[in-house]
Amino acid sequence: MANDGGRKQFWKRSGTKVPGSIQHVYGAQHPPFDPLLHGTLIKPGSKPPTTPVKLKKVSTFQEFESNTSDAWDLGDDDDELLAIAAENLNTEVVMETAHKVIQNHSKLQEQHKFLEEHLQEEKQVELAELTSVSCGDNRLVKSVSEGHTSSSSDNASENSSMQRSQSLPQTSTPPLVSGMADFNTSVAPALTEREASRLDKFKQLLAGPNTDLEELRKLSWSGIPKRVRPIAWKLLSGYLPANVDRRESTLQRKRKEYFAFVEQYYDSRNDESHQDTYRQIHIDIPRMSPEVLRLQPKVTEIFERILFIWAIRHPASGYVQGINDLVTPFFIVFVCEYIEEEEVENFDVSSLPEEVLQNIEADSYWCMSKLLDGIQDNYTFAQPGIQKKVKMLEELVSRIDEQVHRHLDQHEVKYLQFAFRWMNNLLMREVPLRCTIRLWDTYQSEPEGFSHFHLYVCAAFLVRWRKEILEEKDFQELLIFLQNLPTAHWGNEEISVLLAEAYRLKFAFADAPNHYKK
Repeated sequence: MANDGGRKQFWKRSGTKVPGSIQHVYGAQHPPFDPLLHGTLIKPGSKPPTTPVKLKKVSTFQEFESNTSDAWDLGDDDDELLAIAAENLNTEVVMETAHKVIQNHSKLQEQHKFLEEHLQEEKQVELAELTSVSCGDNRLVKSVSEGHTSSSSDNASENSSMQRSQSLPQTSTPPLVSGMADFNTSVAPALTEREASRLDKFKQLLAGPNTDLEELRKLSWSGIPKRVRPIAWKLLSGYLPANVDRRESTLQRKRKEYFAFVEQYYDSRNDESHQDTYRQIHIDIPRMSPEVLRLQPKVTEIFERILFIWAIRHPASGYVQGINDLVTPFFIVFVCEYIEEEEVENFDVSSLPEEVLQNIEADSYWCMSKLLDGIQDNYTFAQPGIQKKVKMLEELVSRIDEQVHRHLDQHEVKYLQFAFRWMNNLLMREVPLRCTIRLWDTYQSEPEGFSHFHLYVCAAFLVRWRKEILEEKDFQELLIFLQNLPTAHWGNEEISVLLAEAYRLKFAFADAPNHYKK
């Protein structure tokens, strides 16, 4: 009975602190205590007792547990705090997407593993059959056709022949990397249904007389379907107005204005004062991606005009290496508006009508100009914007993964040596073009996406390789790895996970500038 009485006495509420209760920790994940933000912790109208008051009612264990719940537990309080703290960040859709992405990631990993094992088994079967049947490609094709006319007793051989014929094109095509962009979509029918549903949402949103740009940003954060990406990018960049009736007149006016600039300035490219600018542009264009598209003379001509006109119209910065890369995503996306080709990199741009090419050129110029207006300090003298962002990246990484930061510091690897290009080219040299386009869907949906949010993407990108970084024990090997990251196989899945992690970092650090300080 004494023990029972002791237990009851222990579970009584008390104004004093309960031993072992978890107090709020204010640091990387918690802002300073604010009654407005922590309204759920203090009931309105109640006053904190100045002296311990003995309550009549004995609390239950569940009540005690709720009062001492861990600060990391998920619950209604957390959801409310998140909504209040980030009401300007469109968190509802973004956080939901981030959770879905991470859940889908584990499922797709299992699917990929199963497919790899399945393909490996097919290869082994194929090799065994090839060793037993000494015949050429013609005989292999013939055996498949004969399999269809064989008797029911040969069903097993027929199935193996069909599997072999389906696997032959895959095994005979080494660069599977180039087709990985659509790999996730092709293996998961559920994703295809999801994309169809998302496409309907975009079409309904864009069909109205006035497009709700805020709603468009929410939808676009998780990626924009290819069919509506051209119009969505023009709206998100501010190139087109939300009102449908004004769009056609705006397009005609802006396109006419651009070619007036071309007529006025382009002939001066051979003047002595502009020769250096034009020469540098001419040198940089062949270095651009994608490899096939850049070699087309028509594409080179268009890019030279766009870059030269922009440089003349913006004398504060002029042309700087890196700006040339920023034209490519806009150009590729706007070309897709007029063609049905899946692999636009291999499309002959010169086959398009001249009027269409002029529209693509003018639209690319204006959208690129809108982008650069927000990050122009990256390209002014001494590029102070990039210097500042690299420093912020270093401080941020030191907070989120001190081990990686210390490892780089111990081997004297400076962030400028690898992250300068990340900021200068917006990661375009680090990931395939298809990933850059998906990345820009989100950048254009975020406030200051190309400047502010890009910092968190770079931080998440660096920490993504922590295992490989920590395994490298030499300055040269570390730098070579960081400048040649293995992302050639990346697709939408990897980018979605990266963006989800970047958003998590932004949510934790964006409103805590002191976290940048040591």
